[in-house]
Parts: sequence; structure tokens; C-alpha cells
Amino acid sequence: MNLIDAIILAIIEGITEYLPVSSTGHMIIASSFMKIASDDFTKLFTIAIQLGAILAVVVLYWKRFFQSLDFYFKLLVALLPAVVLGLLLSDIIDDLLESPVTVAISLIIGGFILLKVDEWFKSNEVYDEANPEAHTKVSYATALKIGFFQCLAMIPGTSRSGASIVGGMTQKLNRKTAAEFSFFLAVPTMFGATAKKSYDYFKAGFELSSDQVNYLIIGNVIAFIVAFIAIKSFIDYLSKRGFKIFGYYRILIGIALLIIHYFIYPLTTI
Repeated sequence: MNLIDAIILAIIEGITEYLPVSSTGHMIIASSFMKIASDDFTKLFTIAIQLGAILAVVVLYWKRFFQSLDFYFKLLVALLPAVVLGLLLSDIIDDLLESPVTVAISLIIGGFILLKVDEWFKSNEVYDEANPEAHTKVSYATALKIGFFQCLAMIPGTSRSGASIVGGMTQKLNRKTAAEFSFFLAVPTMFGATAKKSYDYFKAGFELSSDQVNYLIIGNVIAFIVAFIAIKSFIDYLSKRGFKIFGYYRILIGIALLIIHYFIYPLTTI
């Protein structure tokens, strides 16, 4: 990996982490095209720069992170399914991360779901005067169910953001509330995943060069700035227009990836 590679991957991370298009999928695709996906530092880099994206949420919603203990308990409840399944399925997940084809298929399937999700849950956007919190209040049961939906993102290309937002909408949350809870849930989820993977790499004896340390710093700064902008833009767009554009995008990218892989040259990370 060189500096240009690091900058490109950091920009991709910042743009895609909170959009329902799968940041992991895009990172796998990009690093495969760059022919650096099999490099151990690339794998560590794509995980570690999530810290920058995490910080963007904390800064943007910092008041919400100090509102009550109830807020943290709900995030903990929502996090539990990912912790348990992540530990149990760690090897399977690592194998799936080696497959651009898995990413492509997941992108396409998720795309078709996003084309219909606004129609399926359009009643969630209707204000209920009799119960003003009907589509904005997250209960503990709702948080746990969203946590299970988030686990679908263990399949690369699914999108952690997309899965958890749709999960929230199945529980009658409106788009804005579901998206914001997804952002909040990303903080402990991504921090835990980053810490575990980083620990595994360094425990195995992986050592960073001075250039690689600089790449990590630069990558996190860029991911923070881009994610900050992307989150604000996404919430505004989503509240007004919904998910269809993301569905079409996912389908087009997934089909293009399959065509490239099978008819131009095979993409692989191994």
C-alpha cells in the first residue's frame, strides 16, 4: 500500500460507512482492483480507519451521547447479538471477507430490498397525534431486534447501516430515527470490532513501519472528515427522499462487479 491507496480507501470508508451500500464491500472491491487486498497491512488499515468514522458520529451527535444511562443500556442490548455471533462465527466471517462474489451478490439482494423498503414501511413516516413518540421511541425490545438485524452485515456486502436501519423500520421507527440509532449503534460495534481485529494482528507479531503509522493517522483523519459530511447529507436526503437511489446503486455496482469478475478478469483477495 502507498499513500494514494491509503487516501482512496479512507475516502471510500468515510463515504460508505453510514450509507446503506456496504463499506466493507466497497473496501474489498477497491483493494481488489488495487491488487493490495491480500496484504496484511491493508486488512488492518481497512479496520483501523473505522475509528475516524466512529469519531464523526460522536462529534456530530455529542449531546445525545450524554443524555442518559438509558441510552447506553439500549446500545448495549443492541450490541449483544453481534458480540455473541461475532465470536461464534469469526472463522466463517473471515472466509466470506475473501470473496468479492459474495459482496456482489449481497449488494444486489440488498439493492432490491431497498427499492421496496419505503413502500413497505410508509406508515412509519405518518405523524400520530394521539401518540407523538409512536415512530421515534426506541424500546429495549426494539434495540435488541435491531441488534439481530445488524448481524446480517456479517455477510460482506450486506451493509451494517442498511441492515440496522431496515431493522429499525420493521419495528415501526421512521427513517430518520432508525438511521440515527444505527449511527449510535455503530460506535460500540465498530470500536469493538476494530479493537479485536487490531489485537489479533499485533498478537500474531505484526509490526508497523513508520510509513504505515503515518498512513493510519492520515486515513483516520480523512475518514473522519468525509464521514462527518456524509452523515449530515445522508440524514437530510433520507428524510426527504428515502432509499431507492441506494437500491439502484447497489444493484448496478453488484452486476458490474460480477461482469468484471467473470468476463474481464477475476477479482480475488487471496
